[in-house]
Amino acid sequence: MKTAVMTASWSADLDRCRLMCESLDRFLAGDWHHYLLVEPADVALFSTLEGPRRTVVSETELFPWWLRSFPDPSNFGRRRLWLSPFSVPLRGWHAQQIRRMALARHIDADMLLSVDSDVVMVRPYDPSDMWTDGNMCMYRVDAGVSQQMTEHRQWFAHAGKLLGVPAAVTPSPDYINTFIGWRTDTARAMLDHIEKVSGRNWIRALIASRAISECTIYGRFVDEVLVGEGHAHSDQALCHVLWDREAHPETLEGLQAFMQDLGPGQVAVGIQSFVNHSISDIRRLAFSVTT
Repeated sequence: MKTAVMTASWSADLDRCRLMCESLDRFLAGDWHHYLLVEPADVALFSTLEGPRRTVVSETELFPWWLRSFPDPSNFGRRRLWLSPFSVPLRGWHAQQIRRMALARHIDADMLLSVDSDVVMVRPYDPSDMWTDGNMCMYRVDAGVSQQMTEHRQWFAHAGKLLGVPAAVTPSPDYINTFIGWRTDTARAMLDHIEKVSGRNWIRALIASRAISECTIYGRFVDEVLVGEGHAHSDQALCHVLWDREAHPETLEGLQAFMQDLGPGQVAVGIQSFVNHSISDIRRLAFSVTT
């Protein structure tokens, strides 16, 4: 199976992205090509990571002309805002999700494998292992979203409006991880469906709210529109994620404790960039994992 690996990143995550690329080159098997999706100002910076299996793609190739980034005056231009006539200003994490969703209409592959910049592969893995008898394994944790998870419920609500499906009842499934696969044909069908439901361009419909979670949109589309067609559910995450800094001390010992929780079927770790662990420590510990 042909896999398009996609990573949406930005300049502040360049070093983490470099480590992620190094780990893919070391551990990812099979027929794959890696696409780094960045804003125009970052293309030259990320071009240093290009190679036979890696291409940098500017978001101008993916976005309509009316959605563009500008310096954010609230922090003296250190970050960016994405402005359009059809939404309130968007942040970088919104733009990164839109890039990943848009790539489905621009590549020829069986699967889109979304890998975040702060992911590091630690064990060999072939993405074709996600396929069994024509079905792709889709990550889903039943009842993973509780009533107390306000932001997740907002993501669910917006996904429901985009897809034209009934409001979710909590507890709801959780579809979110930082190393996750989508069927390319399903992702394209999802965008077509959003346009059919909304009667407008899918990006314009998507940015009507900033409560965007592309994993939730894809998961609800598969489960509630396609009724699971072409997919097989699994609650086993391929990536062991450190979601917040409170989970472990921000020390070498804390990082070691996190790594000790790596499951036998997990092939990557994801350490959120706002958690203060050094890249050198992450590299050393990640590359010392035994199979």
